[in-house]
Amino acid sequence: MSAISVGQAVVLGAVEGVTEFLPVSSTGHLKITEGLMGIPVDDNAVVGFSAVIQVGAIAAVLVYFFKDIVRILSAWFRGLRDPDERYHHDYKFAWWVICATIPIVAVGLAAKPLIEGPLASLWAVAGSLIVGSGVMWAADQMGRHKRGEDDTSFKDAMLVGSSQILALLFPGFSRSGATMSTALILDLDRVAATRLSFFLGIPALTGAGLYELKDALGAGTGVLPLAVGTAVSFLVAYASIAWLLRFVAKHSFNAFVIYRIIVGLLLFGLLGSGVIG
Repeated sequence: MSAISVGQAVVLGAVEGVTEFLPVSSTGHLKITEGLMGIPVDDNAVVGFSAVIQVGAIAAVLVYFFKDIVRILSAWFRGLRDPDERYHHDYKFAWWVICATIPIVAVGLAAKPLIEGPLASLWAVAGSLIVGSGVMWAADQMGRHKRGEDDTSFKDAMLVGSSQILALLFPGFSRSGATMSTALILDLDRVAATRLSFFLGIPALTGAGLYELKDALGAGTGVLPLAVGTAVSFLVAYASIAWLLRFVAKHSFNAFVIYRIIVGLLLFGLLGSGVIG
């Protein structure tokens, strides 16, 4: 028996696609949805399934930013062969993404039992949603929004990449929320912060999904639910990316802050009343 049915996979894939890149915590929303559907959030198969369907959302980023990714990778390969090409910002940016991924990989491997155990609690998700909202609001107010994507540095990439650890340890904090907030504190504008969050998410989320694939299948999740969830995640995430980039070009993050607080309080209420556990 599969730990997750095809119908449940469709719902979870849609939730993943909508929330992966919005600063509202995809992990938190997946855990809430799993709880409402009676799926054990700390089951190994369920944890693995959630990580694997993230690959669909990452595939949406690869397709949406295909030209940018080809440009960056082309500059990187040219720089590997020709020292004269290494002054190019795209060459350096590729190395920055690689280096900025190392901290989350190290913590993810070292803290895996903790992440999949006590920190997977819905109580932790609710608290992280609310605390993360405060961080996001403060970052949006503090940031001067004066630096664009071409103004990013190695220091920016490392700080923003390392902030992904917050979402890893505190599901509900939001990887996108953590990275965007850090970028805003560093005075990047909202569009640059959002794009940087997308690029830094590619290796981290792809690696997590591939790493969890074996465990997800071995723990009882069927191939069909995984495939369906990943496909739905891809389609919904593509639309979500396009919408988010248009939104942040003209609006602050206040709507996300308010939404996160409402969801966090609602989750505390559902947990306290025993509706979900």
